[in-house]
Amino acid sequence: MTRFDVRAADLRVLNSLTKYPSIPTYHELDPRGQATQASPAGTRSAGGGFGVLLESATAFSGDVIATEKVDGTNSRIVLLPDGSYLIGSREEFLHARGDLIANPALGIVEQLRPVADRLAEGHAGGIHVYFMELYGGKVGGAAKQYTKDSSRFGWRLFDVVLLDDWATALTWPQPQISAWREAGGQPYADEEALQGLAKAAGLELTPRLFRTDALPQSIADMQALLAERLPETLVGLDDTRGRAEGIVFRAPDRKVIAKARFQDYARTLKRRPGAG
Repeated sequence: MTRFDVRAADLRVLNSLTKYPSIPTYHELDPRGQATQASPAGTRSAGGGFGVLLESATAFSGDVIATEKVDGTNSRIVLLPDGSYLIGSREEFLHARGDLIANPALGIVEQLRPVADRLAEGHAGGIHVYFMELYGGKVGGAAKQYTKDSSRFGWRLFDVVLLDDWATALTWPQPQISAWREAGGQPYADEEALQGLAKAAGLELTPRLFRTDALPQSIADMQALLAERLPETLVGLDDTRGRAEGIVFRAPDRKVIAKARFQDYARTLKRRPGAG
């Protein structure tokens, strides 16, 4: 049996294996009209730009689960086979279990280290990655939508990767890993398993809004659905109930996933001829 030692591992490979992939927009982004949102390096969620949409929608078959897309910073706790763990932003690792010094970026380590300590105590086996959105505090311009208190943070679990065949994966070259990750190769927990993992870990999931077997196909109809189903955020940290960022749609087995953000739809419809 291959033994794992985080101190001997290639952290560049491990980082690439455990990054969160880009999630496509529900309606395709027009590559000619995208705008990039500035943010601290390594801390913005996947697909952080906002742009103009085309009338080409993601195809789902069967049930679709709709969840709130929380506007914070994509964070991860990577549980490792030797009992250690790593905490990271989307782009880079910020801390390893036992280190005296941690990267203080956006308070990710400070907020998630107690969670990682707790998760690591019950972990045995492969490489398991808990993806969470850290929000509130001073995390980006949207923090005020969730709290009036800049010292108050929240986090919600939104996905878990269960990589048990880690010995093979760690031998892959980085281009192969990147292609595998962006093509959906990471072994994600399905909805039922994700619910169980969240309960066992004492973590709250991003809010589940509704299930449906039919989503709007037009941009205008999707904008109407967003306004009707999520008029304000459901994850406020005090009495603040600001704007939500959008909705993530996912098949129960997570084989298909897409996001719909309010800003994309508002921008697209505003630019159409005749718009006010």
